[in-house]
Amino acid sequence: MQVRSRNEYEIADREVVADGSDLRVQVLTLAQGQCVPWHYHSEITDSFVCLEGPMIVETRAPRQNYRLEPGQRCAVPAKVAHYVHGEADGPCKFMIVQGIGIYDFVAVGQDRQR
Repeated sequence: MQVRSRNEYEIADREVVADGSDLRVQVLTLAQGQCVPWHYHSEITDSFVCLEGPMIVETRAPRQNYRLEPGQRCAVPAKVAHYVHGEADGPCKFMIVQGIGIYDFVAVGQDRQR
């Protein structure tokens, strides 16, 4: 997977499980009050699997809220802005799988508006 830009936000932990030319798998841990801010990817889909939660994946256009318990999953297609956090801004841990394409992290805004 080619990386065009990296994310610039602080989280409790990030573990790369696999990183190849056609797939990247990471486990992200968010502490109380942390989030993955609003952003989108030009080419790749983010597939989320909740490991510890509950966690929330919010999207814009279309506007949706996915509440995931451990073992549940959802996918956010390319070009859809999304924001990830623990329920009530609590801690959570999740696996994120990204497929073929150029990885870019395009920030949508620095606020925590939902």
